Amino acid sequence: MESILQRLSYRFHFRRHYSGVMFRLRRGNGPKPDRLGENGSGGGSGSRPEWQLRKWLAPGIGIKRWFVLLLFGMALLGLGVSFLARELYLTVTLPDAFYYITLQFLPYAVRGAVLIGLAILCVGVGIGKFTSGMVVAARSSDSRAGGEEPLVDLLHRQRFAGRGIRIVCMGGGTGLSVLLRGLKAYTDNLSAVVSVADDGGSSGRLRRDLGIIPPGDLRNCIAALAETEPLMTRLFQYRFPEGSGNGLEGHSFGNLFIVAMSDVAGSMEEAIHETGRVLAVRGKILPSTLENIRLAAVTADGERIRGESSITEAGQRIAQLNLEPQHPPAYPETLNAIRNADLIVVGPGSLFTSVLPNLLVPDLRIAFQESAAMKLYISNVATQHGETDNFSVQDHVRVIADHIGGLPFDAVVANSNSRARLPRGWKSEPVRVEPSDDRSDPAGGLRIIEADIVDTGNRYRHDSDKLADAIMTAYHEGREAGVRPRRPQRVTIPE
Repeated sequence: MESILQRLSYRFHFRRHYSGVMFRLRRGNGPKPDRLGENGSGGGSGSRPEWQLRKWLAPGIGIKRWFVLLLFGMALLGLGVSFLARELYLTVTLPDAFYYITLQFLPYAVRGAVLIGLAILCVGVGIGKFTSGMVVAARSSDSRAGGEEPLVDLLHRQRFAGRGIRIVCMGGGTGLSVLLRGLKAYTDNLSAVVSVADDGGSSGRLRRDLGIIPPGDLRNCIAALAETEPLMTRLFQYRFPEGSGNGLEGHSFGNLFIVAMSDVAGSMEEAIHETGRVLAVRGKILPSTLENIRLAAVTADGERIRGESSITEAGQRIAQLNLEPQHPPAYPETLNAIRNADLIVVGPGSLFTSVLPNLLVPDLRIAFQESAAMKLYISNVATQHGETDNFSVQDHVRVIADHIGGLPFDAVVANSNSRARLPRGWKSEPVRVEPSDDRSDPAGGLRIIEADIVDTGNRYRHDSDKLADAIMTAYHEGREAGVRPRRPQRVTIPE
């Protein structure tokens, strides 16, 4: 009878335990299979120190042997230094200060323990900092084009580029991306303020269909500031061919990526941030406004044209440009970037469809005019057919002054390479500096810095490196001068 009761009790406890385990497993609270790095030789879970230590001590990691060799070498070094120090101590009369420096007032055992402790502390901190710096550089090297940049250049850039001057670049189109490619070699503190009035091409279609700000100029800036491999940049700029019949013709992959990211991240602001993080963007890309704005132009003949693409297609001289609505709110982070900038660069880019739209946002214009930063205007190297035919450098500046109510620039950077001829059939001409000493002229007292900034392979565009070098030279010379010149002045940067 007793044995029967024992067996019944055993079965009762077994079933209760088994049913409890199965219930926990069904709820997902029971024991789970091991994953690599959670149990056993794979290391620990999470980032607990004991599991991290077990990972370092795991067999075959290839670290311990070299660490032991390092310690052995340091011990030999210390032993050799001690022999030399003993010989020096016995043969040379040292100043009294060495009595305290060498801790001779302490017993030998205490003196040795103190020195060993200091040595361990210094070695640990040194190895940790050295290793972390090398790992960060190696990761950055892997994200760059094939990892071909020398390690010392990577370390130098990471150390000093983050301390570079704060530069805000305002514009749009191809000109802004060309500018950013050059300036990112000088500082990581770049902010690109992008116009959001584009209504043509892939950006225009996405804007109409989804009600978002056009991603085209944002995409160009992201590609210009990205530190990824060239393949990733080419993929981001890839455009589906026309006539494919799949509904994607004419769309840029980068535009679709940003739109998809905005849906995943919840907003276009987060999409820009996350896309920049994925592509290792150096700097910030900021829209001038998140409002759905449209350009409205009045031509010299009095005709009113609405829409950026329509203005460009019309190819007529523009007398006045406005935004619809006229008072869109500026993006707050853009205002902060302008207020905290050391240098604000406007242009290059289409005068009426890339440069002016940013400055027509009221709050942004006020922040720009009130900023204590040095302000440079980058003149285009070629005129735009229809809109800026026969425009000089000063003509571009006059148009900006007329639209924003005054001349805000400290200097203008213009091209001096008149030997660079435009391609045949190109309906444009080089933008030149006109001689002017008229003090009543808004552009008459402007400091004009002339330099060879044209791209020899594409002579109607700027060269990124030449342009960035001219801008940084102008900035440092302006800061050294300290005062904006009152007389008309032309400066030529030697080639």
